[in-house]
Amino acid sequence: MVIQGLKKFSLLDYPGKMACTIFTAGCNFRCPYCYYKPLVMDTHENQNIPVEEIYAFLKKYQGILNGVCLTGGEPLIQHGVEDFLRQVADLGYEVKIETNGSFPDKLRRLVSEGLISYVAMDIKNSRESYGKTVGIQGYDIDNVNKSVEFLLGGNVSYEFCTTVVLEFHQRSDFESIGRWIGKAERYYLQRFLNSEHVIRKGLHKYNDCIMEQALEIVKKEVPSAKLRKW
Repeated sequence: MVIQGLKKFSLLDYPGKMACTIFTAGCNFRCPYCYYKPLVMDTHENQNIPVEEIYAFLKKYQGILNGVCLTGGEPLIQHGVEDFLRQVADLGYEVKIETNGSFPDKLRRLVSEGLISYVAMDIKNSRESYGKTVGIQGYDIDNVNKSVEFLLGGNVSYEFCTTVVLEFHQRSDFESIGRWIGKAERYYLQRFLNSEHVIRKGLHKYNDCIMEQALEIVKKEVPSAKLRKW
């Protein structure tokens, strides 16, 4: 496991839990709007946190924390993620994982072994626009689609989320996403946040009015859809 960040306490990152958030390094996507660039590119320049320090922290706060949010980067790219999650489970924590959905077999296995209790999966865009949105032209979304189907099957508590960027999302994309994820358990639209660490400079967010319009389009197919406020 290559861990390069730890938020020690959060009431927001894991629904219904007092949790810590662990950030892994490395990602197989290059989403231009990603604001975690240091965890995606040139990760060798960052300082790693030894996994033993993470275990020690979790042992110390047993009974105070009851959840762990594992994010990145893309945490399922980590070769040691299964062993890590077993150790976390042995300490009595429930785990939320934030993933781009490109590792469906690993996701399915971790859920079936009871190592993940909640999945937050990014829906980057409509299937037609996926490649440009993840920074890989011609990207084959078969694995992403397998993860969507797995979660829609009700195998674990989950949410889908789309970060909305003016340069990448338009009305037809929201219509297509709605048809794709259908009656999803939870679906959030969240506005792009600019930062000094974004991969591509010069991108823009939609205003409140357009975000509300996007929500109404999606809700025709996904009644659970909501706007996530930052």
